[in-house]
Amino acid sequence: MKFGKFKIPFSILLLTLGIILGTQIQKVFSDDNLRDSIIKFNDVLTYTQKYYVDNVDTQKLVNAAINGMLNKLDPHSVYIPANQMESVEDSFRGDFDGIGIEFQIINDTLTVVSAISGGPSEALGIQPGDRIVKIDGKSAIGITDDNVRNKLRGKAGTKVNVTILRYGVKNPINFDITRAKIPLYSVDAHFMYNDNTGYISLSRFSETTFDEVNSSLKDLKKDGMQQLILDLRGNPGGLLNQAVKVANLFIGDNKKIVYTKGRRSEFDEEYDANDPAPYKDLPLIILVNKGSASASEIVSGAMQDWDRALIVGETTFGKGLVQRQFTLPDNSALRLTIARYYTPSGRLIQRDYKDLKNREEYFADAGNSNEPSGNNLEHTAEKDSALPKYKTFDGRTVYGGGGITPDYIVKMDNVSEFTMNLLKNNIFYQFILDYLDNNKKSIKNEYGNNLEKFIDNFSFTNNDLNNFIKFSESKNIKFSEKDFNNDKDYISTRLKAEIARIFWKNQGWYKVMLKEDNQFQKAVTLFNEAKELAKLK
Repeated sequence: MKFGKFKIPFSILLLTLGIILGTQIQKVFSDDNLRDSIIKFNDVLTYTQKYYVDNVDTQKLVNAAINGMLNKLDPHSVYIPANQMESVEDSFRGDFDGIGIEFQIINDTLTVVSAISGGPSEALGIQPGDRIVKIDGKSAIGITDDNVRNKLRGKAGTKVNVTILRYGVKNPINFDITRAKIPLYSVDAHFMYNDNTGYISLSRFSETTFDEVNSSLKDLKKDGMQQLILDLRGNPGGLLNQAVKVANLFIGDNKKIVYTKGRRSEFDEEYDANDPAPYKDLPLIILVNKGSASASEIVSGAMQDWDRALIVGETTFGKGLVQRQFTLPDNSALRLTIARYYTPSGRLIQRDYKDLKNREEYFADAGNSNEPSGNNLEHTAEKDSALPKYKTFDGRTVYGGGGITPDYIVKMDNVSEFTMNLLKNNIFYQFILDYLDNNKKSIKNEYGNNLEKFIDNFSFTNNDLNNFIKFSESKNIKFSEKDFNNDKDYISTRLKAEIARIFWKNQGWYKVMLKEDNQFQKAVTLFNEAKELAKLK
């Protein structure tokens, strides 16, 4: 099937390992020329502000100078303006204050994708597909993503009024919503795929990740889990300590999980597993792809080095740099690389970026599109490369300096240009909103709360798919019969998953998508190899 990890889309891509706030930046620098350089920069800025032919915005010039300086370092040393800091901090903290909705802007209209579980919007009965047309009495048509956050987020306990249009309801509905603390979950979904196989989709590593994963594992154990697939595809990383704690669930005996080395010795640290490791005897497969970075590579790299889990999928991003965050006087921040991290065998996961022109080329260069599919337990796929060699605990050869290459390579098929255009323009979700206007009641009557019945029995008719084609053409998507026929199974599955998500949230989405997910479906067949690798009975 033509997809790997279908995460629910989010706007934030974070590739950071460690966040330590409040440290003074002056401690990092000891160059004798620093004072002279600061004086030179100050002179240039002063002359420009005083004598330039036009009025200048000195703040913009300073920001541009900072970004220019960081561009000469590595791709992960970045400057974060003050107005972006709140959303960045939210993603690590694991919660925010607001009304608790996931949303998209569709045809200039703020549309509810889902109400977040446990939030005030869910409690009031706000539904997927609701259109928010007014906020505090003012039109919300044409609103931007940033303005949505500015208007709907706010201190817990404060109120906001929204006016909603709902299909099937004649008049607009007004809701007075009291903002509350809204959790941002790391575990998108966890469930039993079959009688003995548990599944956890982990989308990032934030402050709550270990607690969420541990709780999910306990639930699955109660439901009869005897083996686990941990899905890290598309997981860009996050907090180092959370990666260590998650790995420690499966690795015990004081084994090394990761260590860091920097130019300054105070940044050298080592992280070892502690007993107990409650799931160290659980057969484990980890799914990865080129979107798996940083903390995801710490977990998968440690598992691979100790021959603890079978790594399946595609070569990971290759991000092995540790950042520390320094808060600046205006509440902006510098996130500066201060060390590199290494897996237990000594592998540096960071791929080379010296010859790449810019950050855009660096991010586009992730993964290895030429790697052959199939069994790679002896890592013959990398043997002709110039990458440095290392040995796992059991003596297998693995390679550093280029991400984590799986023990079993399963490549994600590419979708056609037609389907890519459908995805880029959000046509699947838009069509399903229209489809449910006429079919929501019949689906609810037929399947009630029975997700398994929906998965087994629901399918789109040829007439439905023809209507989808017409709908896409009305949105200026050029139809290709050849591409449509090649991708028909994917298109039908994606549409079905959109419905399942509206009725059963993330669990519905993943359960539908995994049925046709070629990487997952191959992984399910590889538990004998996983057991043999880890020497489990």
